[in-house]
Order: sequence, then structure tokens, then C-alpha cells
Amino acid sequence: MKEIVILGAGYAGLSALHVLQKSSADIHITLVDRNDYHYESTALHEVAAGTQSGEKISYPIMDVVNPKKTTFLQKTVEKINADEQSVLLTDGQSLNYDYLIVGLGFQSETFGIPGADVNALEMVDVKTAAKVYEHIEAQLKEYKTSKDEASLRIVVCGAGFTGIELVGSLVENTKHFAEIAGVKPEQIEIYNVEAADKILPMFSDKLGQYAINHFKKWGVKLMTGKMIKEVRPNEVVYQNGKDGDLESLHAKTIIWTTGVSGNKIVGESGFEERRGRVMVKPNLTDPTYDNVYILGDVAAVMDPASNRPYPTTAQIALKMGHYAGKDILNQMSGKASTPFSFKSLGSVASIGNTHALGLVGKAEMTAYPASVMKKVIADRSLLKTGGLKEVFAKGRFDFYH
Repeated sequence: MKEIVILGAGYAGLSALHVLQKSSADIHITLVDRNDYHYESTALHEVAAGTQSGEKISYPIMDVVNPKKTTFLQKTVEKINADEQSVLLTDGQSLNYDYLIVGLGFQSETFGIPGADVNALEMVDVKTAAKVYEHIEAQLKEYKTSKDEASLRIVVCGAGFTGIELVGSLVENTKHFAEIAGVKPEQIEIYNVEAADKILPMFSDKLGQYAINHFKKWGVKLMTGKMIKEVRPNEVVYQNGKDGDLESLHAKTIIWTTGVSGNKIVGESGFEERRGRVMVKPNLTDPTYDNVYILGDVAAVMDPASNRPYPTTAQIALKMGHYAGKDILNQMSGKASTPFSFKSLGSVASIGNTHALGLVGKAEMTAYPASVMKKVIADRSLLKTGGLKEVFAKGRFDFYH
């Protein structure tokens, strides 16, 4: 019997698990995750803004585990010893494997900016996203006695995919925020600070302008061309342009969304990586270890069209997991690997529940049709990891507003 260890119950890990559990191969699978639930990381911004609960975007991992083939361990990975084909857990337990799937996910990237790691809030999982909302709520309640306008001010650092989606959800919940603080909705100030001169660089200027126009309409203070130099307690210090003076913005809520990197365990385990991502071989294995598959946020897969790594999305992670599961079974049966290939079906960013923008295939979409497509994509992802049971229980069917 071959032992397969899967590290991480994210999109890639669960996608691989489904393939392996369905096979008739003589295998045993050990799935390791620090949580006992899977969560839709593409919806963390909604939890942070308070428009969705953590329970709505997650489900128990055991719902998709076949105990006849798989052992689930709610534990934390300490280190991977690829030479010894073993994984060390933080409680001292060691797992041996014949094949290893590494899908350990992402962590927040501060790019060395002083104070960003201690004075800004991150949202890298359900718990940290929920803490963002709890923090916002606490500041709004505090305003009732302090009357400090900085308590009504929310600063989102970064205007990429995650930052823009978070801003949209914050706008959507402005009326609720105002009720908590006992103020008018227009007194809730939402800032978005970005070093680049444009937002959403993965989309066309036309799509970016769609978001900008709505943010202006909603009163969002969009600050592009402002490079963050430091994050102090309740203060963001930024530079105006390349040669401009330093200025600062005071706010009791500062949220960091400027970027992510792969899990640090990859580098600490001796794999050759850059920002926690390994440039994998065509069959998604490590360049040195043929039995170690590296997937999702910890993998770098080249897009032959752009000659750059594909963005680390849920869509590609699901494909990678499915491929890795199949390739392991092929390896076991002596079949040759075929190179992993990926064609994006498109990408859609929401700015609140009723507005979105993005690409579906090669067609650009905005407004209500894009918001429907965003939810269809979310439900499809849920189907791939959790099956129909989770789609019916947790799916997004609020297509009509």
C-alpha cells in the first residue's frame, strides 16, 4: 500500500483528495490541515467587511473525507524532510510518505515595509478576516464616547484584486457601520492607498475605470501613486509619487492587502523558492523530488503565452489538484506524465454584492451580469471541493437583488 500525504485542505489539496479517494488503487491518504474546516479564500473580504459570516464561507473537512481511505489530522506542519520522505508536525509527530502533495497556501506579504506586520490587519484565513470586522466594530463603538473621527476611518492598503473587493464590501456595509457608531453613512470614511498609478492591473483600463467611477460615486477616497513607506500605530505614512514628500493618514482601522507570498514552510524546508513559490516541473513536481507535488499558492507555473507565472487563483489551484491526483495514479501504474496545461475561463472581481467586473473567456463584463457570474464561479468552486451537499448548504443563490 502506498502512503500519500496531502498538506493543506485548500482548493488544490481537496481537489487532489477527491481524485485519489475515488480510485481503486491500493493507497492510504493522510490529509493535514491546521483547521478542521475548508474555507473559500475568495470570500474572505466579505467576512472582513461583515457582509458574510465565517460559517457561510466554510464547511467541515470531514464532510468530504472518506474514512476508509483517508485519515484527517487537524495539526500544523513544522517542516518537510524531502530527502527522508517525511513530514514533521509541530506536536512532534512524523509522517512518512511515498508521494507528497504540498498545498500549504499563502501568507500576507509586507515587502519589508516597517510596521506593516504589527500595525496593520491581515486577512489570510477565516479567523483573521473575522478579527478585521471585530476590530472595525470595536472602533465604531468607541467613537460614541471618544468622538475621534479616526475611529470612523478605514484604510485599505493595496488596490489589487483583494483590496478592491474589500473596498466594495466595506461600502456595501457602510449603513450598518453608521448605525453602530450613531452617525450618518457619509461620515464613514473609506480610503484605498495604492503605490501604482492604476488599480486592478490584471484588467484593462476600461474595467479599472468602471471600479473607479463607482468608488467616486460612493465617496471612496482612492489614493493612487502613493507608496506606503511605514505603518505606525493608527497611521499610514506614504510618499507622493517617486520624488514627493512624505505624508500621513490617520485611521483606527488599517487593513493590509498589498500582496501575498507562499507559505514560509516551503523555504524553511529547503526547497528552492522565491517568495514561497517553487518553479515546478511540467508535471507540477519539485525540480529535485519526483514524488513531491507542489500546488496552488506555493507553486509557480509558467504561462507560455506571457512567459510569466500564472496568477495564483482558486481556478488554477483546483486544476492543479485534479492533475496531481491523476498523475500520482499514473506514476503508480507506470504511465508517463503528460505536462500540466491550463486555460483560464476568466476572472471576475466583485465590488459589493450587486456590482462586479472582469473577464469571462475573452469577453469583458461589468455591473449586474458580472455580479451573477461572480457567484456562479463561487458555486462552481464550492462544487469542486465540497460537492452538491456544500453547494446547497453554502452556495450563493442571491442572483436577484
